[in-house]
Amino acid sequence: MRRITASRSAGMAIGQMSRHSGVNIETIRYYERIKVLAAPPRATNGRRVYSSNHLRRLCFVRRARELGFGIADIRALLALAEPGHVSCAEVREIATAHLTDVRAKLSDLAKLEKLLAKTVARCSGKPVPICPVLEILET
Repeated sequence: MRRITASRSAGMAIGQMSRHSGVNIETIRYYERIKVLAAPPRATNGRRVYSSNHLRRLCFVRRARELGFGIADIRALLALAEPGHVSCAEVREIATAHLTDVRAKLSDLAKLEKLLAKTVARCSGKPVPICPVLEILET
């Protein structure tokens, strides 16, 4: 993804927004429908015209999604990022809750990894009446 510059982001079409942000066109439209991204003004031909502010916000949302934040948390973070609304305490609360979720998932994945490693180790790869990998998936 290229760096956002004023000349590159002034009056962008949705395809340009997609290329500059790395977000699929349909996802951009979805974010508009759910009001995570403000609907841009339309040109006389009816096409959306995005600004650098739209692009910055979209990149923020994309990065938050990459980090696993849900839409509700992203809405809260965006609201807290508005000038005059910044609250590190509230941001910390959201991030701490997300960190707890991430740690729980990591714990679950570690257990899964051990179980799969043990099961795969039992699998000879030869034709047998009962395959350990398939057996574990059935239980």
